[in-house]
Amino acid sequence: MGVNSQTIASSIIDPTDWVEYAARKHPHRSFLRTPAGRQLSYEALHEQSARLASALMRRGVACGDRVAARVEKSPEAVLLYVACLRMGAVFVPINVASSPNEVDYLLRDSSPRIAIVPPGERAVLAALADRAGIQCVETLGADGEGSLSELTRLCDPERKSMGPHDAGSPAAIVYTSGTTGQSKGAILTRANLASNATVLAEAWRFTGQDVLMHTLPLFHIHGLFAAINTVLASASSILLLPKFELHSALKHMSEVTVFMGVPTHYTRLLQDRGLNREATAHMRLFVSGSAPLLIETHQEFLRRTGHVILERYGMTETLINASNPYDGPRVPGSVGPPLPGIAVRVTNRDSGAVEHKSDVIGTLEIAGPNVFAGYWRDAEKTSAEFTADGWFKTGDLARIDRNGYLHIAGRVKDLVISGGCNVYPREVESELDALPGVAESAVFGAPHPDFGEGVTAVIVPEAGAVLLEAQIIESLSARLARYKVPKRVLLVAELPRNAMGKVQKSALRATYACLYRAS
Repeated sequence: MGVNSQTIASSIIDPTDWVEYAARKHPHRSFLRTPAGRQLSYEALHEQSARLASALMRRGVACGDRVAARVEKSPEAVLLYVACLRMGAVFVPINVASSPNEVDYLLRDSSPRIAIVPPGERAVLAALADRAGIQCVETLGADGEGSLSELTRLCDPERKSMGPHDAGSPAAIVYTSGTTGQSKGAILTRANLASNATVLAEAWRFTGQDVLMHTLPLFHIHGLFAAINTVLASASSILLLPKFELHSALKHMSEVTVFMGVPTHYTRLLQDRGLNREATAHMRLFVSGSAPLLIETHQEFLRRTGHVILERYGMTETLINASNPYDGPRVPGSVGPPLPGIAVRVTNRDSGAVEHKSDVIGTLEIAGPNVFAGYWRDAEKTSAEFTADGWFKTGDLARIDRNGYLHIAGRVKDLVISGGCNVYPREVESELDALPGVAESAVFGAPHPDFGEGVTAVIVPEAGAVLLEAQIIESLSARLARYKVPKRVLLVAELPRNAMGKVQKSALRATYACLYRAS
């Protein structure tokens, strides 16, 4: 299901054009500000990003070169990203929380022309850069200090460095989370970024009057592309917060019109009595992504604020694929229909045949101008992840309902096969989360001597709740087929998550690998 990608071809523009257009048409409009008082107009964005591009060129960076950025979130980090877009360099964001071993791998794999790091980490990371063959290391601090900032202040904008650039050329290499092995670098082209942001700006009704509260990290597609690119494509504005912090988010809510968050942000907002209709009266849109949002969170947020959260679905290799509609039913538990120009289909997990009936769970495949160009320096892996007719295999299990809405059932690798029967974790988790006293849950398979895999659940209880394993299993037995009922239900203080709030089931499988081992 979906719309042919040619229907939006006319609206695809180069990312560089966003900055040029806004600086020309709305020079004094705010592009970005911080709670500390830092202000950047679109005119300043145009001028400062050009200076930064000039500084990069002085350090030998040319169009097509990789720029590895392990920098803290700040206006300077945003300017660095925009400078790379404008000069045609390939932006390679690296999580500041990455371990030295992880950084060592990412630098060696991406082979950047330059590595940019926080001022206090230059000495430590210089050795890693040297081992990766990187000849230039510069520093950039969240406070605007650092060797790259000093060089930028000495540079004049060099207009010859700005576009035009080939739409199919790489704009960024974003590394996957690596939950199934070493991280892979997804090559996202300029056309990928431009088409997706253009579609999102229209689908979510962004205008120049909007102000986005930005609380997300800048090393992930959610905060970097879904957020910043959508703002650039609509010439709207950003209130840049260092990170999500409950009281700060509530304090500044009246100053913005749009909030993009992950489910954890919404559950934390609901923990504060200050979240109410008055606090959110100025808001136009709440968007959630990066992980499934509980139906209970949907319902409680609506009750407290009068706003229906818009849930969407995306991934590193494809940016944003589907979204509940701005106008129309936003269905809890669904990520909505595919965005214009993007096609989705469900195929049989065993045969690969396309499922034409609605509500049949199968493997999800995507096609459209948003789909990445492939994995960096890994043609074999790239080939394996695409079908013979060019569709990308997402690795997700999903179904499409009769209204064309997409429902994600989980990852293929998370499917539990117990006694020869397929168990979809999301179905069991939905039943667990509906039980009184359950804050959240995760279901996975652990090696079992009789069944191959034993359906296993971990639960985080609500504060003060007393939960008993036997009672939970008994409750589920009345609601699920016997083979779907967890053989063990374990209580934990919290679920293991990555930086974007996704539950790391690989960690749970490792932790409980011996749970069913015979004494």
